[in-house]
Amino acid sequence: MFVRRAAEILLRGGIIAYPTEGVFGLGCLPNDVSAVERLLRVKRRDAGKGFILVAATMDQLDGWVSLPDGCSIPQPDPTHPVTWIVPPGASVHPIILGQHKNLAIRITSNPIAAAICDAVDSPIVSTSANLSGKPTARNRIALRRQFGARVDYIVPGDCGPASGASEIRDLSTGKVLRPR
Repeated sequence: MFVRRAAEILLRGGIIAYPTEGVFGLGCLPNDVSAVERLLRVKRRDAGKGFILVAATMDQLDGWVSLPDGCSIPQPDPTHPVTWIVPPGASVHPIILGQHKNLAIRITSNPIAAAICDAVDSPIVSTSANLSGKPTARNRIALRRQFGARVDYIVPGDCGPASGASEIRDLSTGKVLRPR
């Protein structure tokens, strides 16, 4: 029931706080520019930083990524999530990229985040649930304290199966840009 509610809010242009593999995230639909702009304000995030898109499957990223022929995203390891830096597809609005030329994506292994992506049949924007410069909320109490009135819905559930933020790697080079 809470997945359906999260999907309805996203489809109406809302912002949700939701569990991911290692930390809580804030998100909206990536094709809703006004929701993305609101998310920047809610988080007090510099627009130049861009965002990550999370999806349940690679199919949900059709049009969002433009992978070179013969290139693919490795299957996710539930305990070691990796966010991949890839060439953006035609569907990506510049606000998602920020100052970057490439797009950050992750196939989520968190069952709640995956179910939300499936319910809206789309990737969703993902950014850690913290005000810029502050620690990331690690439980729903801290999440409510920071964002209770600023987001439209806090999705019940727990983060996992990993602990902490994902590793970030460049798909074209394999270089680790942010270790876990």
